[in-house]
Amino acid sequence: MLNSLVDTRDLKFVLFEVLKIQSLAQYKDFSDYDMESIEALIDLVEKISVNEFQKTFEAADREACTWDPVTKKVTAPQSLKPALDTYYEAGLMSLLMLESADGSQLPPRSAGAASLEYICAAAPNLMMYTILSAGVINLIKEFGTEEQQKLYLPGLISGQWGGTMCLTEADAGSDVGNLKAKAVKQDDGTYLITGQKIFISSGDNDLYSNMIHPVLARIEGDPAGTKGISIFLVPKYLIKEDGSNGDFNDVICAGIEHKLGIKGSATCTMVFGENNNCRGYLLGSERKGMKIMFQMMNTIRLGTALQAQGTSSAAYLNAVTYAKNRIQGSHVLNAMNPEAPKTEIINHPDVSRMLLWMKSYVDAQRIMINYNYFNQDLAKVLDGEERENAESVIELLVPLCKAGCSDTSILITSEAMQVFGGYGFCMDYPVEQFYRNCRILSIFEGANGIQAIDLIMRKILLNKDQKGYKTWKGVVEKTLDKAQDIVTDKYINHVRDGIENLDMVINKMKKRMEEGRILEIFTHATPFLRGFYILVLAWCHIWSMTEAIPCLEKIQKKNEGMDIKSLCSSDSESAFYAGRIQSGKFFIESQLPLFFAIAESIMNADSAALSVLPEMFTGAPEE
Repeated sequence: MLNSLVDTRDLKFVLFEVLKIQSLAQYKDFSDYDMESIEALIDLVEKISVNEFQKTFEAADREACTWDPVTKKVTAPQSLKPALDTYYEAGLMSLLMLESADGSQLPPRSAGAASLEYICAAAPNLMMYTILSAGVINLIKEFGTEEQQKLYLPGLISGQWGGTMCLTEADAGSDVGNLKAKAVKQDDGTYLITGQKIFISSGDNDLYSNMIHPVLARIEGDPAGTKGISIFLVPKYLIKEDGSNGDFNDVICAGIEHKLGIKGSATCTMVFGENNNCRGYLLGSERKGMKIMFQMMNTIRLGTALQAQGTSSAAYLNAVTYAKNRIQGSHVLNAMNPEAPKTEIINHPDVSRMLLWMKSYVDAQRIMINYNYFNQDLAKVLDGEERENAESVIELLVPLCKAGCSDTSILITSEAMQVFGGYGFCMDYPVEQFYRNCRILSIFEGANGIQAIDLIMRKILLNKDQKGYKTWKGVVEKTLDKAQDIVTDKYINHVRDGIENLDMVINKMKKRMEEGRILEIFTHATPFLRGFYILVLAWCHIWSMTEAIPCLEKIQKKNEGMDIKSLCSSDSESAFYAGRIQSGKFFIESQLPLFFAIAESIMNADSAALSVLPEMFTGAPEE
């Protein structure tokens, strides 16, 4: 099925020809999922996304969420309810779950995540509700008591109830340890919760009959900072023993934000215990709140990368369709001929360059993201050092996926708008909404500056054995070795040089840390992440080209005498593999050089950002 969301042929290429996830069927945990069953899953999600979910894209944006200041109730766009029902009826919640509640076999995470790219592209508002609910399910499944699992999971899995993630406060955004939410233990073992949380996605709505809020709070008397934080399950309505909703639990929405995009998902200010009657139930152990919440955060951060990828993919495909059909101007070689026929804008060199630029990022990101999910599958079925290797690579790549893909989605959607010209700036086409929707992704679920600091400090400099980085480098070396005699040497050598330069940068940063030059490391954290991300994508392109080149050569051998242009015009598989190869060549020759420039800037240790004074910035006085 051709669609404007995700290139299905490319998605299957990544899963089955690059990652070869069908090999997971050899393990008991995934024995029900061979290549045929995974393809069926992907085709089902594609069909539902195109025929059902995509209807909500514009409708939910135009209608948006509303909040009644009298009743304190939030109303979601009407278009979302049937879509949400379809989502649960089709069993798609299983694509986000880490473990089934009833012991049944779930599809591989890599297959589920790949399928979700369609939904991220078609219905970003819908994804906001479901991805958070899945996060709560996974938390309760892993850390909840048997009683909590029996009480909460059925309603969450069936879609009767929804979930959120309540971390942020007015004075405790990225600085979570400064939170003010308080928990007071009661004689019956419950806690009275008081406090306010802001920017809570899907915090209240009329799509679910109850909302289950995991809330970070400090138990009265516990120490300051993150070490004193616990996490509590706080339902909007208390739950009776039979699983039905009981009394109101003193949880209200005090207002919703008026946002740039993703308007069908209410971003709420939530007030807990306004009347000192909000009951919370400890999840896990006291003072382990941050550790527990980070399990959900990592899941959501990879989900954010998927949202960015889905939006980027849809923006790129819409731009391609427009460029193939929009006729304007004559070909540049006929520019001086007033009688020359007009041509589709895709034939103009600059437009072709823009499209190939978008494609090169979308193609490589699809491998990077799904490779990380594939490692989650491997971590589930492997043991010992192999499992540790898979887990270490996941840890390393999470910030690169979240920050890299979300930052780039802003650029890709902007470039897509440029292809549309003035029409792209108008609401006649979806590209302006892609741009608005994706802008939040680099901010929420841990702003990208935090991701960069996490990468360079916790994942590399403070990690003595650097297992994740060393394991990833080993995988890259195997890729480059396999590419020999298949991919042209210059592309392989560019990536090898990149790895050497990355090692030099890391060693330089180690030295700065030993010398106590911590501020320099923090100043260069974001450039470091951006450069590392580009290098990872270049590696993904080498991997892709290694699989695509032999396939194209095989087709060419069967069609001797046909040039590549004729072959691509008559055979879609030839066009696909040739496009993948061109995408890789373009990225390595035009984008990978950016990594070397970033590496040089870090090595030069520019200190201007450290010596600049607040007075040097001109700003209007506060009113």
